[in-house]
Amino acid sequence: MSSISGSSWEEMRKQARLLENDIDVKLVAFSKLGMSSGPSGLSSESVPLISSEDMFDTMSMELQQLLNKDYQQEFSKTSARVQARRSREELLRGSSPPPGAASGLNRRDQYAKEANHLHSSHILVDEQINIAMEAREHLTSQRQTFKRIQTRFNDITNRFPMLNSLMYRINARKRRDSLIVGIVVAVCTFLLLLYAFH
Repeated sequence: MSSISGSSWEEMRKQARLLENDIDVKLVAFSKLGMSSGPSGLSSESVPLISSEDMFDTMSMELQQLLNKDYQQEFSKTSARVQARRSREELLRGSSPPPGAASGLNRRDQYAKEANHLHSSHILVDEQINIAMEAREHLTSQRQTFKRIQTRFNDITNRFPMLNSLMYRINARKRRDSLIVGIVVAVCTFLLLLYAFH
């Protein structure tokens, strides 16, 4: 797998910027040369025609080389990006495809596997939703049952107020008996401790 790190991308960007700046400088000089080799340049004796033609050829070759280098770098960058994408797809597939195998068939198999996974996931989600709905129905029925029981108890206490007062008296007597027993136990414990230390 050919992975491109961030530093290599930065270096390639810097080289591309340098090439673009160099091309801009050469183009400006080339345009100035074209302007100087017009009618005013032909009448001037300070710039000979032979040197202008040599400079034109030299700058043309340099511009051609710079443009070729820039296109070559762009092609290398694009091919590296495509190769990285292919490698990532092969890594996601889990195994590299055999040489000479059709990429369309591999992608078709991959899409079929993904469709099967999605279908099984949908089935599992539907089952979980059905279980949740059944649990909700059970909880709703239990809540209604508890409400009915509470309503019946309220009806019984409302019909028999004497029963309610009797239950209150029984509970009050239980609390009073518990309090008396606690006091007796505390007094006995205190007396035993006094006897033990004397």
